[in-house]
Amino acid sequence: MSQPLFVDLDSLPPDHRSGFVAVIGRPNVGKSTLVNRLLGQKIAIVSPKPQTTRTRILGILTREDAQIVLIDTPGLYPATHKLGEVMVATASRAIPDADVVLFVVDVSVLPTDEDRAIAEMIRDKTEKPLLLVMNKMDCLPAEQVQQHSTAYWELAPGHAAWMMTVATDGVNLDKLLDAIIEQLPQGPRYYPHSQVTDQTEREIAAELIREQVLRFTHEEVPHSVAVVVNEFKERENGVLYIAADIHVERDSQKGIIIGKEGKMLKRIGAGARKEIERMVGGRIYLDLWVKVSKNWRRNENLIRWLGYRSD
Repeated sequence: MSQPLFVDLDSLPPDHRSGFVAVIGRPNVGKSTLVNRLLGQKIAIVSPKPQTTRTRILGILTREDAQIVLIDTPGLYPATHKLGEVMVATASRAIPDADVVLFVVDVSVLPTDEDRAIAEMIRDKTEKPLLLVMNKMDCLPAEQVQQHSTAYWELAPGHAAWMMTVATDGVNLDKLLDAIIEQLPQGPRYYPHSQVTDQTEREIAAELIREQVLRFTHEEVPHSVAVVVNEFKERENGVLYIAADIHVERDSQKGIIIGKEGKMLKRIGAGARKEIERMVGGRIYLDLWVKVSKNWRRNENLIRWLGYRSD
């Protein structure tokens, strides 16, 4: 991970802390929700479908006493295609570069083989401080609290410090934030005070469109979708014009996303437009097209062209 060029050395308290925090875990344990709640705003899309996050996303939280750079990563799982390999590499590369690792688990269920593999990966790749985040505690029956929490605590490398959380409701996230800052090294700010993410509005817009596809489609379709924004320009009337292509792998998937008489594409567009307008604080015109890029998840060149890369 390359260090940012901006370094703020002025007007900081002598014990100011800063650093990079890798958020690691298997799919659907609440990593992106956790990052969004810690930041107090949405920078990463969320959905109940696995592998929603595909790239490394930085979320930057700046306080008077600290700057925490959260690295939201794809869920770690056994890869079955080239895109999966890129996602796993993206997540694993974040571990050795981080100053602190958050190992996020779904405490409502016992550890899975994926959880055990991730714990071993963390143990192999870093000796930096680790915080075990037992998320979804609201879904954990009282009679199973001791069994589940002990199973995860024993799994954590070095029996790390731990925190029970409910990311969707912000439960214990203030305590988690304090625990993160306590583990960070003393240092300067690496990003300007006002910067919240390293993503451009254009990149976030593409993800917000994909989020609506995840919301409205099912089975294999969500996993086969990639979105590319081709135009992102304010017109003379003040309306932001956004043209984007929704790429799928098969003609049948294209038909599903368009829907009968274009109704599904209209629903996706309406949902995406609402989210993007909230982000930019103004009106937009969203022009969506659906294209077939056959088996793109298994084609390394297409994967990179669509914006997915681990380096």
